[in-house]
Amino acid sequence: MLESEKKWFRPLARAGYAARGIIYVVIGFFAALAAVGGGEAMSSRDALTVLLSSGAGSALAYALIAGLVFYALWRLIQAGFDTDGHGRDAKGVAIRGGLLVSAAVYATLASYAWSLSRGAGGGGGGGGGWAEMLAGFVGARWVAAALALALAGAGIAHVAKALRERYARYLQAGPQAMRVIHPVAKTGLIARGAVFLVLAFLLATRSVRGGEQASSKAALEFIQGLPLGWLLLTAVGLGLIAFALYSFTEAVYRRINVEDARV
Repeated sequence: MLESEKKWFRPLARAGYAARGIIYVVIGFFAALAAVGGGEAMSSRDALTVLLSSGAGSALAYALIAGLVFYALWRLIQAGFDTDGHGRDAKGVAIRGGLLVSAAVYATLASYAWSLSRGAGGGGGGGGGWAEMLAGFVGARWVAAALALALAGAGIAHVAKALRERYARYLQAGPQAMRVIHPVAKTGLIARGAVFLVLAFLLATRSVRGGEQASSKAALEFIQGLPLGWLLLTAVGLGLIAFALYSFTEAVYRRINVEDARV
């Protein structure tokens, strides 16, 4: 990556982390609201629908779409050029593969948000043929099984990252700021990891027995249906809001180390 590219890309990547934070604010808020009977849980797509149908209008829509595109590009750069030095051993390849999947997910969300902003959402519930085609692909049993394994690994990695404070190595923040960041980051990462693990379980079940489409919304509804589910869902909802705050923290303090890009 050229030196001139390094300077302008950093704020774009930070905008991407902020866009991810905005989505998780909505998901976490509605999860907590659903726990007390005031609404229903939401997936990332549902959250985008709410955001893009709000009174903020097209300015918010295009800013959010741009942020999702920037975040997908940053994930792609992280995966392809190994900006964080994960290496080429089995563990490094697995992490970089996860970053590549993340890039694809957020690029898909950007495409979905674009279709909604152009009126292809059909009243907020659709998102056009692209979204339906993707849902059908993910619904295939072999794809569900592969995604279940990937999400289980991602969930465990999130919890390990929180407990071992591995996120701290990627943040440029002083000791005073880190005292505030640590509890927020740990809570958010563990909550997101828990959702990934539940979603992995649902996808694994689908791959064996079939059933309804698994999504983050389905994972939250599964948590809600457990004993003391309202309490668990409240905790997860607040945890996802903490993850949103962690995303905003990354927007400010994350090392956007494009100068370390390597083939």
